Amino acid sequence: MTSYRSLFRTPEFTPLFLGSAAQTAAGTVGGLALGTLVYRATGSPLLSAVSMFGPSLAQVLGATVLLSGADRLPPRTALTAIALVFAAGTALQALPGLPVGAVFAVLLAMGLVASLGGGVRWGLLNEILAKDGYLPGRSVFNMMSGLTQIAGFATGGALLAALSPRVCLLLSAALYLTAGLALRLGLSARPPRSAGRPSASATWRANSALWSDRSRRLTYLGLWLPNGMVVGCESLYVSYAPHAAGTLFACGALGMFAGDVTVGRLLPPGVRRRLATPLLLLLAVPYLAFAAHPPLPLAALCVTLASVGFGASLVQQERLMDLTPGELAGQALGLHSSGMLTMQGVSAAAAGAVAQLTTPAAGMALMAAGSVAVTLVLAAAGRRTPPLADHPCTGGGGRVCSVQMTLPVGV
Repeated sequence: MTSYRSLFRTPEFTPLFLGSAAQTAAGTVGGLALGTLVYRATGSPLLSAVSMFGPSLAQVLGATVLLSGADRLPPRTALTAIALVFAAGTALQALPGLPVGAVFAVLLAMGLVASLGGGVRWGLLNEILAKDGYLPGRSVFNMMSGLTQIAGFATGGALLAALSPRVCLLLSAALYLTAGLALRLGLSARPPRSAGRPSASATWRANSALWSDRSRRLTYLGLWLPNGMVVGCESLYVSYAPHAAGTLFACGALGMFAGDVTVGRLLPPGVRRRLATPLLLLLAVPYLAFAAHPPLPLAALCVTLASVGFGASLVQQERLMDLTPGELAGQALGLHSSGMLTMQGVSAAAAGAVAQLTTPAAGMALMAAGSVAVTLVLAAAGRRTPPLADHPCTGGGGRVCSVQMTLPVGV
């Protein structure tokens, strides 16, 4: 297996890593500040949850009209532009007196732009690294995300105790600018992976082709649904423990880091491939304890343990890449990212609505139960699917993996 050290000797890996780290830090500090700002202004668990995860709801629109740009835009230009748009949008949210409705309009626009980010970033990572380097590369990025979130939520909580949420949003905007600078200066000017202009029709055709295969379809649902429902639980941290939400988020990031290290580096491939369902169950089951409204120390323990289960996404992404032709790698990963974030936004809104009618603890327990049920249904469906070795993209039966699409001239 490719070592972590060798990844950082690969050209362009380090600037992509550092730019992504700065964006994760910006999103962590800015999301906590915005959720706190909206909760203080409205007292609504629903609006607080949607303000933190609402941009994800726009991902579904971006995934249907913009996602072909993941393979058809120059990666450096696209990633830099996305970081700059987020810097401007976050600074706009910090304006005093900005109505809550305007805050959500900005969030919607940012989410639409962000729908391109996952496909461009992970498609570029897949291009930079050798085939056996993608999983350890994603593992490093996930560990970075976990560590950055630990530091970011802890720092964000401390900053919110000393500064106003609007000042914290401006700090977040500065981090987005830093990310854009790192990406612009550190990445080379690579051409797009596919020819033609990005378009809604090209996006739709490629998504339809990716979705048409049963094995890929079940893999996508496994990446989107259980994960999204658990993020619905996370979206209620602010309303569950208004003065300790940063602690819960940091504990979740710590658990995610542990899971990514274990799955991405410590487990042999044969063991790893069998752990997707157990890890998804681990992701949800500890949240069932929130039905009893546990005190903060026990809640933090449950959150940490559950978040180890996020390591399941590494197993599932590895399978998705095995099932996908190389010319659609960026869009396939973008569809994964957009679908996952969309479900996170939907789940955050659903969890917030339940919490609005009952309690945040009840909302968390209900979303966890839903995640467990979906995981078990998908596991049962997966047992009726041919093994990975028989899929055409893995060379099964001597077949060649390809996705046939007829595109109009110029598209």
